[in-house]
Amino acid sequence: MNNHNEHKHGRYVYCVAESVETINLGAIGLDGNEVYSVLADGLCAVVHDCSAEAYASEDEQTLHRWVINHQDVVKAASERFGTVLPMRFDTIVQDTEKGSVNDNIRRWLTEDGGSLRSRLDRIRGKEEYGVQISWDPKRIAETVSSTDPEIKQVEEEIRGKSKGLSYMYRLRQDKLLKSAMEKEAEDRFKDFYHRIEGCVDEIKVERTKTGEERPMLANLSCLVLREQSAYLAKELEKINSMSGFFVRFTGPWPPYSFVGVE
Repeated sequence: MNNHNEHKHGRYVYCVAESVETINLGAIGLDGNEVYSVLADGLCAVVHDCSAEAYASEDEQTLHRWVINHQDVVKAASERFGTVLPMRFDTIVQDTEKGSVNDNIRRWLTEDGGSLRSRLDRIRGKEEYGVQISWDPKRIAETVSSTDPEIKQVEEEIRGKSKGLSYMYRLRQDKLLKSAMEKEAEDRFKDFYHRIEGCVDEIKVERTKTGEERPMLANLSCLVLREQSAYLAKELEKINSMSGFFVRFTGPWPPYSFVGVE
């Protein structure tokens, strides 16, 4: 593991905020580093001193601790400043020929000031929530089988057929069920997306995780006005109470998925 206090020619950046005064948040940074702000043109970067090397570790627990610590500092900064633009974990600015690390931060805040301010405006008063909806395919397949007219018809035709013929019918029934389940997944996704869309400011569709015991139908990041979060929770409760569907609702987080700052 690198010792990040050896060569102090880097600044680890947690977030950007609007500010006209320099602040010190104390020794709350990664590995107990002191967190303070670098000001330029009505904006500030919340940073700690570090070497220019990445925060890399073979130890998953260490990485996990750093990521949680990063989020805690962003939260502390947002309590101090209000709206902040969170940076990705391990965003480091360093010395260059153009100037010292603090000069480079000030140049960035000044040159990208317009873009940074418009991003701050976009997320002002809003928080991010994660919504994952999964389903129990067995239970849903039972419902689909008992309501789909074509599948029901094949089921009736199987009765009284010989073993060989009924096998052929079963194959046809399986094919019909597979296609009906694909349509059901698509229809449910559209329905849930539409219902959630009415309660949030913005939605990002994330990749669904595979290999879960209950397959995931939707994995969404939602940008939500603080006062709207109760409406979203209520809508998700309705979805969660539907037979065979399960909702995981996490947050609020700083809106990492909606800031896109490099």
